[in-house]
Amino acid sequence: MNKVWGPQGSFEPHLIPRHKTRWSGDFVQVIITKTFITVTEFQMKKSSLFKWLVILLLSIQSSLIWAQTGPIKIIVGYPPGATSDLLTRILAEAMSKNLNLPVLVENRAGAAGQLSNLAVKAAAPDGNTLMMTPVATMSIFPHSYAGQLKYDSVKDFAPIAHLSNFQIGLGLANKVPANNLKDYVSWVKSNPSQNGFYGSAAAGSLPHFMAVLFAKTAGINLEHVPYRGTAPAMQALASGEISALSTVAADIQTLVDGKKAKLIAVAGEKRSIRFPDVPTFKEQGYDLVALPWYALFAPAGTPNAIIDNLAKAAIDAINDPIVKKKLIDMELEPTGYGPERLGQILKSDLDKWGPPIRESGFKPQ
Repeated sequence: MNKVWGPQGSFEPHLIPRHKTRWSGDFVQVIITKTFITVTEFQMKKSSLFKWLVILLLSIQSSLIWAQTGPIKIIVGYPPGATSDLLTRILAEAMSKNLNLPVLVENRAGAAGQLSNLAVKAAAPDGNTLMMTPVATMSIFPHSYAGQLKYDSVKDFAPIAHLSNFQIGLGLANKVPANNLKDYVSWVKSNPSQNGFYGSAAAGSLPHFMAVLFAKTAGINLEHVPYRGTAPAMQALASGEISALSTVAADIQTLVDGKKAKLIAVAGEKRSIRFPDVPTFKEQGYDLVALPWYALFAPAGTPNAIIDNLAKAAIDAINDPIVKKKLIDMELEPTGYGPERLGQILKSDLDKWGPPIRESGFKPQ
């Protein structure tokens, strides 16, 4: 009786391990044992055996490919306590339950979030190192730091899941005699040299460029006054030092609730959950929509099966009622979109923000 070759050399034909095989000359070397085929089956023609193996491998590919046993690390480019950090920790806890694996959070703050992007770009594409980031590092920085950025937001990362949107809007000081965009635009035009100023929490931020886009759409000139962070920007608005502020909507809520400032527009497709009485730019006649977001990415080259598995875990986490409520309480708008849609949103935002950023004349310090 002919002998058959296996990983330990030759053995008498009886039951031959069936799972994953590779051809080597005129014999098959069996390398993984799980279930079994008989000698008769084993002596099938190569073409028939190949077809059978393809069907078998397709049926078990998920369990073969997703074989991680170590912890998953999500890197976030902002310090503990920031909204992005809190979102990442909520996500990590829920994903850990869904995957039955440890999911850890690492804060890699610095360079306005760029350090985390560089760390994930350099990581092995095995699904063990991920990145949670806002839109800024992926769609704004490629324009505002053009020629200086050390990563490509499309080529260096693989989209996993779009997690949430958040609203930005236009706030006014109480001294401004306007409660809507039409009246505000008229007020600015009445005395541009005195009224045409607005602030933001940082130069080069999304609210900064959002106001540039609005000014162009409205046909007015607005001069940007950058502040060093949210707190001083809010103080300037409340005191009347600055007449208008382009800001993350959630950041102005305390002032609005305390009647120390007013929010006259939000930039989403629909009204903010937290500000249901504040109309959108579009509702007020300005074809302007901006949807800042948070999303999860992996290093480029991560296998599709791993991406799909991570995406399912992340989307299931976002859709969990408890997680969803936590995000809404943080002024976030849960989404839960998959890799394909996230990739489309990323590219669309890259195209959208290039012109206003260039027109602003912004140069990083």
